[in-house]
Amino acid sequence: MGPLRYLRVLYVQVLIGLALGLVVGALWPHLGVQLKPFGDAFIKLIKMAVAPVIFCTVAGGIAGMGDMKAFGRLGARTLVYFEVVSTFALLLGLVVGELAHPGRGFNVNPATLDPRIAQAYAVKAAHGQGIVDYLLNLVPDTFVGAFARGDLLQVLVIAILTGFACTRLGEFGERAAGVLDGVAKLFFGIIGVIVRLAPIAAFGAMAFTIGSYGLHALVNLAALIGTVYLTSALFVLVVLGTIAALCGFSILKFLAYIREELLICFGASSSEAVLPQIMLKLQRLGAGKATVGLVVPTGYSFNLDGTNIYMTLATLFLAQATNTPLSLTQEATLLGVAMLTSKGASGVTGAGFVTLAATLAVIPDLPITALALLVGVDRFLSESRALTNLIGNGVGALAIARWEGDLDRAQLARELDKGPLAAPEVALAGARAD
Repeated sequence: MGPLRYLRVLYVQVLIGLALGLVVGALWPHLGVQLKPFGDAFIKLIKMAVAPVIFCTVAGGIAGMGDMKAFGRLGARTLVYFEVVSTFALLLGLVVGELAHPGRGFNVNPATLDPRIAQAYAVKAAHGQGIVDYLLNLVPDTFVGAFARGDLLQVLVIAILTGFACTRLGEFGERAAGVLDGVAKLFFGIIGVIVRLAPIAAFGAMAFTIGSYGLHALVNLAALIGTVYLTSALFVLVVLGTIAALCGFSILKFLAYIREELLICFGASSSEAVLPQIMLKLQRLGAGKATVGLVVPTGYSFNLDGTNIYMTLATLFLAQATNTPLSLTQEATLLGVAMLTSKGASGVTGAGFVTLAATLAVIPDLPITALALLVGVDRFLSESRALTNLIGNGVGALAIARWEGDLDRAQLARELDKGPLAAPEVALAGARAD
């Protein structure tokens, strides 16, 4: 009976699902492609519960804070932190790209590439929003519309307004906040059921990825894939590790604590797939509910460290692969534009590729058709983006909570030493919490 007990552990089941998906995709690629709905259905089920969880958590947290000045200070510090750390990610990608030269030796003539392959992404990028349109898009058309579309920033705006309203309604506002907490527990219970399907989702998503693009895609662009993953690991261990050390905890212990979320995120290739679970785990680590509720959802649009690393590295790769020299001015322009375009990317698979297309538009010397070189491996790179984004937002929430004095450091140390609950148990614990 001994070893069999590990088969009941969710992260072991996810690992088995990933391994089986890789085998099926490699041996029976046609079947692997047909298994895509397994991964898509899981993400849809999670996203169904994400918006209500964010709304209830943020609105209830603000109502419990009472001090609107403190909330304003929290928001300002959150944006400052995100901008600084995101800039480090962009710079690291730029430096590693210049040192490693992952595109050297490809000698690709852009004229030989099929322009239709990248055309769809270029069209999406061309229809991207300006800064005014982006700000206007933060304002919901209707209360329920934001929930129906799953627009997390609009849901966050509604939640903030609702939380403010609760603080001004006295006893009735307190009762309303209690109802919100109850609804949040209900949705956490739903998530506890859905998360048990993660191994099947990981199996389907991996089988589809390998079946669609094949292992040869990994071999052909191994230098780029390896550079992106190594740079992301460097960012996590050095940059985020330093932030974690300054906040009094070990980045390695934190990674072990969220190992199930990391595996689910890797399998689904989307950080949104574990957003509710990571919020609960951060609260269990001692971060305040209002801080977690504001920082994590906002980070999904403003603190995409993995996407930032990918954009600068991928751009330099394409320039090197097509023998397109970039001047220091062009690289500085790339850095500045990427700081803006990355804020529009979400945790959904493929968003980073569209954002990359928008960023390339500012470098006329680098043809947009070069994107065709990345289409076959973008799914593999998307997994790196999602993992780094998830870790970055988790560390960010704890760092900002420490900055705000809203982190129980004793509980943080105790929980990290004890190790994590399984993801379904975390969700159910959140559903039962008082």
